Amino acid sequence: MEHNKSGGKFTSSLGFVLAAVGSAVGMGNIWLFPYRVGQYGGGAFLIPYFIFVALFSYVGLSGEFALGRLTGTGAMGSLDYVMKSRGKKGGKILGIIPLLGVLGIAIGYSVVVGWVLRYTAGSVTGSILAGDSQSFFDALAVNFGSVPWHLIAVVFTVVILIFGVASGIEKLSKFMMPAFFILFLIIAVRVAFLPGAAEGYLYLLRPDWSYLLNPETWVMAMGQAFFSLSINGAGMLIYGSYMKKDESILRHAGMTALLDTLAALLAGFAIIPAVFAFGIDPTSGPSLMFVTLPQVFGQMPGGQIFALLFFVSVFFAGITSLMNMLEACGEALSSTVKLSRRAATLIVGVVTFVPGLFLESLAGMGSWMDLITIYVSPFGALLVAVCIYFVLRVDTIKDELALGGKGRPGTFFTVTARFYVLVAAAVWVLGIYYGGIG
Repeated sequence: MEHNKSGGKFTSSLGFVLAAVGSAVGMGNIWLFPYRVGQYGGGAFLIPYFIFVALFSYVGLSGEFALGRLTGTGAMGSLDYVMKSRGKKGGKILGIIPLLGVLGIAIGYSVVVGWVLRYTAGSVTGSILAGDSQSFFDALAVNFGSVPWHLIAVVFTVVILIFGVASGIEKLSKFMMPAFFILFLIIAVRVAFLPGAAEGYLYLLRPDWSYLLNPETWVMAMGQAFFSLSINGAGMLIYGSYMKKDESILRHAGMTALLDTLAALLAGFAIIPAVFAFGIDPTSGPSLMFVTLPQVFGQMPGGQIFALLFFVSVFFAGITSLMNMLEACGEALSSTVKLSRRAATLIVGVVTFVPGLFLESLAGMGSWMDLITIYVSPFGALLVAVCIYFVLRVDTIKDELALGGKGRPGTFFTVTARFYVLVAAAVWVLGIYYGGIG
């Protein structure tokens, strides 16, 4: 299949990996992972989490990267290729499903990135530390409460994407992702010297081995790993289509998983000890980032500076994730309707922004994201996994993985790939049962 040349390709291994990490690192690493670790046995939770990260990167990420590079296109074109390989039609229609999941997440995510941008501005002026943090957030997270910030987030993302893969996505990722790690590292080092921070480290790392006997611990670790790596059947697939043939997919998948995990751990070491140092409960969800942490920064010497560093770094994580989502949808529109990259990106930006206007309240955004992340997105990822490893067949993917690598994967990869599809199905089914696991 012919690649849509309007986007181009990544020019370096580093650029590809940082872009993929940018897609993977997001709000789940920052506000959910630390809470999950403490809630499900501390250091004990990390054991199943690392196992699932290894599994999902080895066959999940690599499978999506490989299919994208093999076909040279995104979800719709790739599934069309898969179905035609078996003499079947309807692949493009199937490809709409993972794209709907990605677009749905982008709609809600853009609202949250708008909130982060507002908090970044509030960190500069000091307004988020001056009064009651709950009241500040309540005034923002209401219907039409953050329209200009929401708009800026979407427009900024669209402008970057219009520049293309190398000049837009890759260049920005090379700046934003190292900056994210550096800023969070600065915060983590500062937090380590706060009196009482040790209790936060114990909350995160003290293992309660009994939790390993609780099936829910494994379920939550599985969901956290699955969603943290941004396996959704579209985003990583489109980045794979921009990868050069002489690049090692398995190596890049492993590096993406490693850096994503380091980002989650770094966020935990920066946030939870600070929360404990000031005797505040480590709550999950948006309240941790938008209510609890401003309270912490307000009590910390030099808190305004560290609040600014924190929200700038979170903004970088949010934008790099949003870029991936809009790119996946824009490529599909461009390839299907034969629009220019600029026109397709602008349309996707509008489609992302307008529905989000009606989801700017916390309740609206939360309900929407629950709908998408529990029912739509996991099913799209499962659908693509089935297409990759059962419809297209494992051997085709193994041939693609051999390019630029150290040999062709063997039987172990085949067995692991089959098992991965079963786990992807479990993520979808258990997510519905538990009302969300990622």
